[in-house]
Amino acid sequence: MSPTMEIVFEILLSALLLIGSFFVLVGAYSLVRLPDFFRRLHGPTKASTLGVGCLLAASIGFHAFVGSDPQPRELLITVFLFITAPIGAHLMAKAALSLRVDTRPDLPTAADDDAGTDVSDVPPRPDARDIAEVRDA
Repeated sequence: MSPTMEIVFEILLSALLLIGSFFVLVGAYSLVRLPDFFRRLHGPTKASTLGVGCLLAASIGFHAFVGSDPQPRELLITVFLFITAPIGAHLMAKAALSLRVDTRPDLPTAADDDAGTDVSDVPPRPDARDIAEVRDA
């Protein structure tokens, strides 16, 4: 491989690492900062899957660049990630919809306790029997 081609390949691998790291960071940030469950579920599922995919592509490219024997590890991780992340997100979203997460009141925060508000005014969350009664009605 010519020196120019090596530099281009190294730049490509570095770009994949930077892009992957950026998307993983965006996914982690969205998990912490987004307001409700469904938005928190969407951010890490999409962004982190793309980020880890870029990181694994960079790892595969690096091993091809170095000339080491191909390892199925990265390919297995990629396949496992791209299969399990969407399925897991779908199942969590279905569970949240059946539990009516979007209609539940917000949990009291430490700021509420400091402000002197009465935490007992917060209505209780429905339990499984309440949800079954609503579903059967």
